[in-house]
Amino acid sequence: MTTALITHPDCLKHDMGAGHPEQPARLTAIADQLIASGIDAYLQRHEAPLATDAQLARVHPIDYVRAIRAAAPESGRVHLDPDTAMNPYTLDAALRAAGSAVLAVDLILKNKIQNAFCSVRPPGHHACKARPMGFCIFNNVAVAARHAVHAHGIERVAIVDFDVHHGNGTEEIFEGDPQVLMASTFQHPFYPYSGTEMPAANMVNVPLA
Repeated sequence: MTTALITHPDCLKHDMGAGHPEQPARLTAIADQLIASGIDAYLQRHEAPLATDAQLARVHPIDYVRAIRAAAPESGRVHLDPDTAMNPYTLDAALRAAGSAVLAVDLILKNKIQNAFCSVRPPGHHACKARPMGFCIFNNVAVAARHAVHAHGIERVAIVDFDVHHGNGTEEIFEGDPQVLMASTFQHPFYPYSGTEMPAANMVNVPLA
């Protein structure tokens, strides 16, 4: 079985401030564990490309994509919301995080690998159609799912979201979409305090203690 590790140094430069839980150390911890476990030697390595505006626009309104580009600072840090900030490297990191998911789909559906792990940040499952949220700017898995459908002709995609938090952004994007099934397990009650409402038929939410 061939597994790809998709990552990029730009994702280490994105920094939302000292003490922020979404920090570069998350990726170095993953890299260290892959080496310590001996798995690293068996991985096929790929650099995450920049997602294109066309790929992002399958999920996010193009005006939102342009607004994120316009908000990117040349120095210092700007806050998109109380939890989500950008530094001069964040835009490229976010584009590569989404681009890594696109590359993973391409490699798998072209039969070059069996599966992929994208070691990237910022994360994506709280990013809504036109709103950053919860450390997330672009919804990486949503971009990947739509790429599989539109670029490769896949008829049905399943997204399994396992996290302490409900994947509210991914749910908002795909609610009622007959081509996507989403299953999300998460702690409740806990941020973002959603996921227990009556979901669409293509959404399976499993709140856990």
